[in-house]
Amino acid sequence: MMVGTDPDSEPEPNGDSDPEPETDGRGETELARLTQWLRQRPNSIELWELVVTDERLVWCFVGESYRSMLLRADMGHRDRALVDDSRLEELLGLDEANFAVPLERLESIRLTEGTRFRRARLEIEWDDRAGTRYDGSMTLVSTSDADPQRDRVAALGDEPRLEGVAVGVESPRWSLF
Repeated sequence: MMVGTDPDSEPEPNGDSDPEPETDGRGETELARLTQWLRQRPNSIELWELVVTDERLVWCFVGESYRSMLLRADMGHRDRALVDDSRLEELLGLDEANFAVPLERLESIRLTEGTRFRRARLEIEWDDRAGTRYDGSMTLVSTSDADPQRDRVAALGDEPRLEGVAVGVESPRWSLF
């Protein structure tokens, strides 16, 4: 007789099913990852990954690349992988520049899709009572390695925890192609 062949028994988990959303020790659940974003500065490019949970939006700084050829970075590939492999409760501790905004303080998340000649743009605004160094808003631009994230941002608009947040996806105002 073979063990586990009872038709009424529940199958053993084997890793082939859809993964459950990640949760941390506090019961926080990941809703979406917005990946491969950068912030243009006068002398450098800051690289960011964003993780939306059911409680907060976590901003993960993954590197900086300077315009000078002598100071160029690896575009954050190593640190992006570190964010990917980290648990939710570890994200804020990965870098001193990381910060979180509670969902109830978010005001808007707007994605403008990219075109052949223009990169996608992600604009996020929040009530800055937390006192972040970014004054309640940040505009990010997709990296050349980014995949379209239209579906991820659009799904956030249907999320009950983001009911008071203006979430939108816009097509570019003009496009040659």
